[in-house]
Formats: sequence, structure tokens, C-alpha cells
Amino acid sequence: MKFKLALAAAALALAGSVSAQTKWDLPAAYPEGNFHTENLVQFAKDVEKLSNGKLKITVHANASLFKAPEIKRAVQGGQAQIGEILLVNFQNEWPIFGADGIPFLADSYDSAAKLWKAQKPMLDKKLGEQGMMVLYSVAWPPQGIYTKRQLNSAADMKGLKWRAYSPATARIAELVGAQPVTVQQAELSQAMATGVIDSYMSSGATGYDTKTYEYIKNWYDTQAWLPKNAVIVNKAAFNALDKPTQEAVLKAAAEAETRGWAMSKKANTETLEKLKANGMQILQPSAQLKADLKKVGDEMLKEWLQKAGPEGQQLVDAYRKL
Repeated sequence: MKFKLALAAAALALAGSVSAQTKWDLPAAYPEGNFHTENLVQFAKDVEKLSNGKLKITVHANASLFKAPEIKRAVQGGQAQIGEILLVNFQNEWPIFGADGIPFLADSYDSAAKLWKAQKPMLDKKLGEQGMMVLYSVAWPPQGIYTKRQLNSAADMKGLKWRAYSPATARIAELVGAQPVTVQQAELSQAMATGVIDSYMSSGATGYDTKTYEYIKNWYDTQAWLPKNAVIVNKAAFNALDKPTQEAVLKAAAEAETRGWAMSKKANTETLEKLKANGMQILQPSAQLKADLKKVGDEMLKEWLQKAGPEGQQLVDAYRKL
């Protein structure tokens, strides 16, 4: 009898230790070697350590679990407890998501950080209504134009087969007379190899990750905008954690945000050097191209404000006061 009781107690103890660990899946859209993904992996390690092993987060890189546009819905619906999204992907759902995709509104790390400060309270409210919360956000490096052509003005962009990955990048194509083609990052190399696209706007990091230098040799450093990734969590999943584990997640998230922005700056410098080493020309835009693109930015800000209404004006005003 004593033996049976001891066995039962051992089984209960084992069950308790197994159930004590909560497991979360974190879908991400970018390759393992991308700095955003590396930051996510470190965040997951920090959470496990700070929670004393109570919460284990598995990062699924390179759109292996969900494609980029599906991640937000997956987190909202509880198919994944946590995920990383590119905010500008969701501008059609709510204009504020796309504020950091407006060309030349915030065109440096300092201004991008200010825009995030103005944007975050509004995102907290919107995501809260959708049963989610934002943990942290990290900017991509400044965006430039990859193209096979020499660009002296926006007129030279006419007819380009232009990769669009967000409403903003599609609209740029329309305004300059290029042909927008929707391609997510996981399919970008193939799209270039097969001639589906011959140009796109993105950071040095994306160009290096996708070996763009094998297909395209020019990158114009337009510093147009710094789109941000945000890590979002399902509120019910977060609320189900005990208080110390919740605090572990929030502490790891705060550290990941600080670390991620520093990694972004480092990646910007390093990837441009690597692109150069692989035969990419890093070019400064001409005065005419700059002026033309500024007009595109002004038009897009005007259009965005019309769609976003008072909420959008409130965000731009708050950002400009910082």
C-alpha cells in the first residue's frame, strides 16, 4: 500500500513538473540570420531564464509557421500565443499601423524612435480592443531603392517591376508609374531570379539576407523611412501566466527593445559594407530624385491623413512636438 502511495505521489510530482512549463509558439517572417530573428531568439532565452523555466517560447523563423500577413490574425485567434509583425502590413486595417511607412515622415533612427513614442499608446488601445498587447518594437534600417536601372529622377522609375510588401510600397509604385507586384520577403530571392521583379525598396539588411546582389547591382540610399516590427502577444495567454512569469516577459521585452534598436544600427552599417563587398553599388540619390521622392512623400502623407482622420492628425502632431 505504501509503495502504491509512493508511486502515486511520484506520478503527481512528475505531472506537476511537466505542466508547470508553459510553451508558446512565436511565428516570425524573417530568416534565422536576420537581426530581428536573432533578437527574438535572445528574447525567448531571456524569458525562459527569467521565468526559471516556467515559460518556453519557440521561435519559428522565415515564415515557416505562418506567412507575414497571417501572423497578426494567428496571435489574435490564439493559434500562436505570440508573434512578430511588420506594422505597415496592416495599414489597410487601421491607418495608424502604417504611420512609419510614410516616406520621409521619420527618416532617421532618432525620428523613428519619436514616432514610436507617439504611436505606442494608440497601438496599445487598438490591440487591447482586439485581445492583444504589444511587448516591444524594433525599427528596420533606413529604406533605399534596389534597382537594375540608373535613377536620376522619378521619371526613370516608370515601368519598373516593383516589389510591393505593404500598401505604402504599392502606392509609391503607382505614384511613380512603376508596376507593383506583391512579394513577401520569404519569396523575394525567387521573384528576382525569375524576373517577376527588378526593383524594390528596403533596407541593406533585407538586401543582404536575400542575396539581392546576385540579381541587382544598384542601391540608392534614399533613407525614406524606417518601418518597425512589433512583437505582439495574445492577452488571454499572457493573463494566464502567473505574476512572476508575466514580469519576466515584460522585463525580457524591454531589454529586447533596447538591444534590437542597437542591433538595427549595427546591421545597417555592416550589411551595407557586405553588399559593397559583393559588388553592390551604394549610391547617393541625385538632387532631382530626392526632390521627386519628397513630392511622393508629401502626397502620401496627405492621403494618409485623409484616411486616418483626426486620429492620424493627433499622431503626427504628437510626433512633431517630441
